[in-house]
Amino acid sequence: MKLHREGTPTILLTLLVTLILSSLSYLYLPPILFYILAAALAVVVVIVVRFFRVPNRPPAADENLILSPCDGKVVVIEEVEETEYFKGKRKQISVFMSPLNVHINWYPIAGRVAYQKYFPGKYLVAWHPKSSTENERVTVVVEKEDGRAILFRQIAGALARRIVCYAKVDDKATQAGEMGFIKFGSRLDVFVPVDADIKVKIGDVVQGRQTPLAAWASTQR
Repeated sequence: MKLHREGTPTILLTLLVTLILSSLSYLYLPPILFYILAAALAVVVVIVVRFFRVPNRPPAADENLILSPCDGKVVVIEEVEETEYFKGKRKQISVFMSPLNVHINWYPIAGRVAYQKYFPGKYLVAWHPKSSTENERVTVVVEKEDGRAILFRQIAGALARRIVCYAKVDDKATQAGEMGFIKFGSRLDVFVPVDADIKVKIGDVVQGRQTPLAAWASTQR
């Protein structure tokens, strides 16, 4: 299993703490308690290692589609007023990532990174309605050559307190190419044009770089 580079410090720290706790419990606890603690620590190590796994997943690249930027469950589909960049109405599609999901983030479309901004903030639970505007977050806008653009936002949650964003203004974005990582559960909001053809519904489980969230209006099918 291939592991993501963002996991190296966390995995090493987890292994170190596990080694220390196991050694101390072996020296000072009764055998039965040592075995119970050792088993619990082994489960924690497996969970942490799996969290940083890199899936062997071919991209479903298609310039007519807006792909999901992450794994998770669709929790919001609604028309909203996007006030940060577009200053107008957009359809918002939000995907919640549990700690069991792959947490790599990918570009939903190809184009140029036209905007990127980090906002410090709170750590409300990721499904809270205000997490999109009040939590720590990073907003990225990718614009196609024809001027069509989408905005997507990495949002920290109650557990996710480490947002990694590789996107920089004027970078070339490759559809389904890696653009970031969020540690330990959170969500991504994707803002598409109001006339986009939404391809998912609330409750759908989606896969990053494979599941279409929407199609551009001019190529609806």
